Amino acid sequence: MAHAIMVVGTSSNVGKSAICTALCKILADAGYRVAPFKAQNMSLNAAVTPKGAEIGRAQAVQAEACGIEPNEHMNPVLLKPTAFNASQVVLQGQVYGTKTTESYFREQRQAIWAKVEESYRALEQRFDVIVIEGAGSPVEINLKEHDIANMRVADMADADVILVADIDRGGVFASVVGTLALLSPAERARVKGVIVNKFRGNANLFAEGVRMLEELAGVPVLGVVPYVLDIGIDEEDSLGLAGDRYSQPEGAGENLLQIGVVQVPHISNFNDFDPLFAVPGVSVRFCQRPQDLAGCHAVILPGTKNTIEDLRWLQERGFFAPIWHAFAGGAAIVGICGGYQMLGIEVEDPFGVESGERWSSGLHLLPVRTVMAQNKATYQAEGETTLYSGIHVSGYEIHMGETLPLVGTRPFAQITRRGEGVRRDDGAVWHAGRVVGTYLHGVFDNDAFREAWLQSIRGRFRLETSTRGERSFRERRWDAICRFADVVRANIDTATVRTWIEQRASNG
Repeated sequence: MAHAIMVVGTSSNVGKSAICTALCKILADAGYRVAPFKAQNMSLNAAVTPKGAEIGRAQAVQAEACGIEPNEHMNPVLLKPTAFNASQVVLQGQVYGTKTTESYFREQRQAIWAKVEESYRALEQRFDVIVIEGAGSPVEINLKEHDIANMRVADMADADVILVADIDRGGVFASVVGTLALLSPAERARVKGVIVNKFRGNANLFAEGVRMLEELAGVPVLGVVPYVLDIGIDEEDSLGLAGDRYSQPEGAGENLLQIGVVQVPHISNFNDFDPLFAVPGVSVRFCQRPQDLAGCHAVILPGTKNTIEDLRWLQERGFFAPIWHAFAGGAAIVGICGGYQMLGIEVEDPFGVESGERWSSGLHLLPVRTVMAQNKATYQAEGETTLYSGIHVSGYEIHMGETLPLVGTRPFAQITRRGEGVRRDDGAVWHAGRVVGTYLHGVFDNDAFREAWLQSIRGRFRLETSTRGERSFRERRWDAICRFADVVRANIDTATVRTWIEQRASNG
């Protein structure tokens, strides 16, 4: 029987996901068989497991920190907002349906909660420790009867709970003491410690604050974790767009390659662009206004959970003309997943898969047509791009639609989906490679492809040539996990956490 350690937060975006990732690595390094778990995740940043199940991106990263492959039981419920008051519900890795908030609340008490419990039991049979991540705050008292992500999970798993608070946003005393006060006595008894996260400056200066917090809360402070600028671990959801990684200054200079990513309202898997932010001589910005695209050498349309509504948003906000103008000026145009669909002639949604809108004209930059399907494609895939001969690419697909070329295009890549063994075409290339569409998320993680694409843009605009770094992006991502785990290890009382595990094991 596994021992459960649960991390809850005083609010959203206090650093729960990163702390859980660090704990997974620390405990795995200590010799435990560790797995992550988050009962319910609301996020448009998703990942695909080797068996083709869709889960939250954060749990896939946490599985990597544990040294294991991700599976559908690590995040049994994934909510992907499609429109106001409605979300696609992914249950144990597969689409369950699109539900309004009201219908979801009605169903979660029975069928959905049963799957949460089933998934947790499947993990606890195979691992020594389960690191559980909560969602938002555990004391949203008006919603508590419907909450299946926090203290109900702690009770099911008989978990020792750690409460994380973000001191950088202020109000750390009120948020900790207030959260504990709103827990029931039984729930409060589960809270074994507090972590103060994102502290700027010398933590010794907060020693008196720690003493006062322990006195007021009646719970030990396990540690004070310093503020780490751009942790480098994949963001869980769109709240991360306001973080350090994406606040990169635009920079100036003739040789700076400018990339604009259009931040559509239903943007998904924006971690696709993390590798571009790490390249010297490249400035990347998320664009919410048409004028933000001015001067861009490349424009990227990202994934979206609602292609037709986001196409309408692009039209209404006046993005079509600046995108066409960028293309006419020689800029590279790339669409990934929903962005690929938007680049085409039209998008049709005959079954209302994503919204009530049934049709929209596209940007007409690729001669392709998309029809939304009722079945979702979720695959890991790899192959070779036709854009640059012999360059290997890998990634993952998450999409509801099928996109068909109309005339004259060539595929972006020829890929094989994991578990299929059949070679197939992916995406489309047009205008001598200046317009590219692909269903492959993670395509920029591929170092050789990323550098070839950037070099082609540099050559077209006569920008200064840049050399690729020594380490691959995937290595840098792993280094970021290890680095943050070392920070947490050095600043919290991990010995006490291990004592909880050993005491429970000895009590049998």
